[in-house]
Amino acid sequence: MKLNLIGYFLLIFTCASAQYGGNYAFKFLDIPMTSRAAANGGTNMGLWNTDIHSLHSNPALLNKYMAKQIALNYCNYVSDLNFGYGAYAYSLKQKGVVAASIQFYDYGSFNGYDEFGNKTNNFKANDYSINLSYAKPFKDSSFNIGATLKTLISTYDIYQSYGNAIDFGIIYHKNNFNVSILAKNFGFVYKTYTNTSVNDKLPTNLQLGLSYKLPKAPFRPFVTFDYLNKKSLKYISPVDTTGKTNVLVTDSRKLDSTGFQKFAVRFNSGFDGLMRHTIIGTEIVFTKNFNLQIAYNYRRQKEMTLPERRGVNGLSFGFNMNFKRFAFAYSFSKMAFPGNASIFSLTIKH
Repeated sequence: MKLNLIGYFLLIFTCASAQYGGNYAFKFLDIPMTSRAAANGGTNMGLWNTDIHSLHSNPALLNKYMAKQIALNYCNYVSDLNFGYGAYAYSLKQKGVVAASIQFYDYGSFNGYDEFGNKTNNFKANDYSINLSYAKPFKDSSFNIGATLKTLISTYDIYQSYGNAIDFGIIYHKNNFNVSILAKNFGFVYKTYTNTSVNDKLPTNLQLGLSYKLPKAPFRPFVTFDYLNKKSLKYISPVDTTGKTNVLVTDSRKLDSTGFQKFAVRFNSGFDGLMRHTIIGTEIVFTKNFNLQIAYNYRRQKEMTLPERRGVNGLSFGFNMNFKRFAFAYSFSKMAFPGNASIFSLTIKH
């Protein structure tokens, strides 16, 4: 009988990527696969623009100015892990805009062994999402609504899983002010990896984004509230023996019975819980052809911090350069020690 290396692999990947639960399938859907989204802390769902790469973050951002643009993104993540995203948009004129896109996550090749340690066949592991999007202005042209239907395919050696999900978003953009609401990855898994698997859940996400371009200034600060459908995103690291990743743990030698001490513990816990839902940052628009992005993801910083070493995990930045027929973008995200992520994006304009 073959040793079930797939199960071991799934356990490692799930624990690594699903810090707040570890019981969701297709977690690769949470990974920002475009440079602009990664530079903005993981998503740019509340930033109205004409960049087709924004489709990945929010289908409501799809608009007529993205028509006939081709988006290409690639990241050599860690070791043999790599992922990418591609999209193309087409205008239906008064009927709206449609787009097709695909994203993949390649986990590389693995050596197979049986229960006796004998080498068997090598195998690969991959995840795919094939997407069809549609967006249209709603009554007042300041409102734009959009939806993306996703077909999910996961193949780990001889094991396959399939599902469908939908993203639905709406954005209001007027006078340099944007506010957007997005329901993401709502759907179901209709085929699990094995017949004995429990019904897998998708990483459903409810987001709220706000941004504002300051008058006569190049700054466009933004805030995104992530996973509003999850009350708590707190996570205690299993390698933390001191309890430093748990804000509820207090040194008993310093604990007193005063009202201030109790208030401080409750305040720290509440602030930590709120900030784990929050991404903040800004885009610096030097010209219409060049801009910078910088953001901070508090939850990523907490989840990726080692007990004895904090660093600047959660910080990300990037830039966009636009030319007549194409555009180039790059992002850098500080993930952990020593893991970092760089995403390269290319836009081809017809």
